[in-house]
Amino acid sequence: MTPTATSTAATPQASAAQSASAAAQQPTQGSAALASDFETFLTMLSVQMQNQDPLNPTDSTEFASQLAQFSTVEQQTLTNTILGTLGAQLGAMGMSNLATWVGMEARVTAPAHFTGDPVQVVPNANPLAVEATLIVRDESGNDVQRFAIDPKAETVTWSGINDAGDPFPDGNYTFVTESRANGETLDTVYGDVYLPVTEARNTDNGVVLISPGGIEFAADSVVSLREPTT
Repeated sequence: MTPTATSTAATPQASAAQSASAAAQQPTQGSAALASDFETFLTMLSVQMQNQDPLNPTDSTEFASQLAQFSTVEQQTLTNTILGTLGAQLGAMGMSNLATWVGMEARVTAPAHFTGDPVQVVPNANPLAVEATLIVRDESGNDVQRFAIDPKAETVTWSGINDAGDPFPDGNYTFVTESRANGETLDTVYGDVYLPVTEARNTDNGVVLISPGGIEFAADSVVSLREPTT
């Protein structure tokens, strides 16, 4: 299968740079605002002390309490600013990481989108198998082809040609390997395929990768990555 070239990687990187730049400006803005508020507070406190009743002065502990309250607010404001900056930086890093997936080929247990080009399959045959059969299924789960393969082969190629010599229709196809030994079936497992990654998304359930044909799979289900093959 010829991987699809994509230029979407540039967009997440640009967004990441913009987010990082904005995050870097936040502490300066927050500090300036806090300094202004503190000066205003000291001015108000000084006016309050100057205009108190000399015969009934305000208890000094009240001034200390007011200063302590402002200090608490100050610390909370600084904490919120720092947390906001960290969140923005982590978000920028996350987008940069997503960009590294796009354009790569991921080995995963999933359907392959067939458009006429041969599909490379990792059959995952049982190590004890003497014989193995690759079963091809369409999007409805129907078996459309079966053929013998070498159980020791690391990869096999599905040409996409039926037994009559005609190409199969474009669509998503799944591959299943049936392993046998001594006339008995050992197991039946799904084969892996190499899918080109055209998009990567952050979701509540983790990173989801998108491949042609609308095929979606979790990033943590990827067995390996490789550069696109021609």
